[in-house]
Amino acid sequence: MIRRVSKRIFLSIRYYIKRTGFAIILKADMKIYTTISGFFASVLLFFFTYTFVSAFQVEVSPYEISPGDAFIITVADAKTSPLPDASLNGKPFYFSSCGKDCFIAVGAVGLETKPGAYTIHVSVGEKKTNVDLVVRHTRFPTQRLTLPEERVFLSRENLKRVELEDERLKAIFETTTDRLWRGKFVLPLEHDVTTKFGTKRIINKKKISVHRGIDIKGKDGEEVRSSNSGRVVLAEELFFGGNTVILDHGQGIYTVYMHLSKFNVKHQDIVSKGDVIGFVGSTGRSSNSHLHFGVKVLNINVNPVSVVGLGL
Repeated sequence: MIRRVSKRIFLSIRYYIKRTGFAIILKADMKIYTTISGFFASVLLFFFTYTFVSAFQVEVSPYEISPGDAFIITVADAKTSPLPDASLNGKPFYFSSCGKDCFIAVGAVGLETKPGAYTIHVSVGEKKTNVDLVVRHTRFPTQRLTLPEERVFLSRENLKRVELEDERLKAIFETTTDRLWRGKFVLPLEHDVTTKFGTKRIINKKKISVHRGIDIKGKDGEEVRSSNSGRVVLAEELFFGGNTVILDHGQGIYTVYMHLSKFNVKHQDIVSKGDVIGFVGSTGRSSNSHLHFGVKVLNINVNPVSVVGLGL
């Protein structure tokens, strides 16, 4: 009888722990006192000496996103000195502190990600859990453009230049540094978005490309401001982007500002959110004055609007 009751209690506790997802270690010293007196049945008293290893909580926000969107992973009640570990499809995230026993990381999924549920694996020391992220089906618009042929179909010389620039940019975006950003990201221009992220572009009725940033309407010479605090890792003229500024915000987050008329920063400058980094122009492959604003998260092209919308 005693064994059956004990086993039933233990299984109930184990089932509750499994269902709630809490990491609890229970050390039990069970003493059973049986007293038989007259017609009274056995009396069982269980004394438990227990120790809890604090459970940690994980939140993914937003829980449901579109391909190319960013999201936040927050780990709370993580009473541990090492930073949490988390990964999606084997790709790690980089955490920083967001308060006492709280850590935060920014993640993203690529534009080609298929709709469905994905599992994020999170661990704090020896404690582990999984959380889901849902990618919904999203339709992206189509745009038709007319540009000079030499800017669409490249000469051998220009192609070589573009390849060299791509190698340099790849090296920049593959580098992850300590957190520099502070609070929410903001748009560098307060104007309408004229071309959305993910837009399929048909150029000169022939070439097809995908827009991996947003175009923001702006007047020539208008101030362009830093989306967040960071370090200037590039400020120079590129073939496609024209005068381009790239800011490193740490934790694998970069913002890109293209087609500027001129610069207001130089390589390795430290900037704060809202600092003027350049001015609207139409340099590079551009048909009119505007700002191309891009964001990279862990070397993934991300919808800047989704980054600005994060509750950082």
